[in-house]
Amino acid sequence: MAVRASSEVVIEAPPEAILDALADIEAVTTWSTLHKDAEVLDRHPDGRPHHVRATVRLMGLADTEILEYHWGEDWVVWDAASTLRQRGQHGEYNLTAVGEDKTRVRFDLILDLAAPYPAFLVRRAKKTVLDVALQNLRDRVMADMH
Repeated sequence: MAVRASSEVVIEAPPEAILDALADIEAVTTWSTLHKDAEVLDRHPDGRPHHVRATVRLMGLADTEILEYHWGEDWVVWDAASTLRQRGQHGEYNLTAVGEDKTRVRFDLILDLAAPYPAFLVRRAKKTVLDVALQNLRDRVMADMH
């Protein structure tokens, strides 16, 4: 059962600041209420995370994921192999500069769930994920800017 979620927000910061916040995997638990633990397993030559082990908790269900990250100048994507609760996962942030000090951030996530879940739970989980992925990220970036 594939579940798709996407949304966007404008953050009053340049794309580099947003990518830096996303790359700070060790700090993700400070702004993402979904992440209970996150550890960089290895890095790309430029220092950005390549493989990450993350434990997430959503709607009372915990799952541990091994994520493979790839980075560009204005985007980051990750994929996860199967986990206890998912057959696969693909996530991405795409950033578009708006003027000098603002960035439109689009977040897309596709989860291939290993079991069916009631529609109302899926809707609630999607809202939670989108809020964390965009609003909590925005709060984190803004705190770093001040």
